[in-house]
Amino acid sequence: MKRLKEDGFIFSIGGITYGLIELLWRRYTHWTMIITGGVCFLLLYRCFAKMANISLFKKCLTGSLIITIVELIVGCIVNLQFKLHVWDYSNLPLNLWGQVSLLYSALWGVLTIPICFLCNKMKAVVKKI
Repeated sequence: MKRLKEDGFIFSIGGITYGLIELLWRRYTHWTMIITGGVCFLLLYRCFAKMANISLFKKCLTGSLIITIVELIVGCIVNLQFKLHVWDYSNLPLNLWGQVSLLYSALWGVLTIPICFLCNKMKAVVKKI
């Protein structure tokens, strides 16, 4: 039960934070992005807990890979299957089906830097739950 509370808390923080980032970046968001942000943050939180002694650079590569994979899966479902048109990277070079692009994968790697620090701070908060 404790793990479920922790995961729910981490998921919520990630979803809300990513939703706010989207609002600042694009001036709008979609409910699926809040869920996607929550999933990504929870995956990163759990992954980085096991990577405590790994360099920040390797964590950034890992974060970029995890977020890009989640983005591809969600994009294929939300954009290609359900045609919700939440995002489209077709106009960017080195994109895959318009759902992921090398540019955004690099941005996810950079975004992983503050995520690493936030994950470390969250460990102390989660212990109190």
